Amino acid sequence: MNLQDLHTEGKAVQTNVLFEPSQNVISIQIAKGEQLKEHITKIPALLVCVSGEAIFSDENAQKISLKSGDYVKIEPNVKHRVDAIEMSNFLLIK
Repeated sequence: MNLQDLHTEGKAVQTNVLFEPSQNVISIQIAKGEQLKEHITKIPALLVCVSGEAIFSDENAQKISLKSGDYVKIEPNVKHRVDAIEMSNFLLIK
């Protein structure tokens, strides 16, 4: 999904709740060709790609290409990882 897809109305200012409640916002940077190793989160999370290009994959055979503005909702207790195609920056909200 891409953030632009959330705002389809013809209004000058629009809002859309993506995720509640949020306790932590974490900045993550992954170098080109590197990986955020497979792990599990115990609570729901939202991963937003700020820049770069990467592939999010999980144990449910889900593979999602992430570019600037794309995001993925991460379910709790599901193993997942992120592989950077190029230098990539993310915001992790959980």
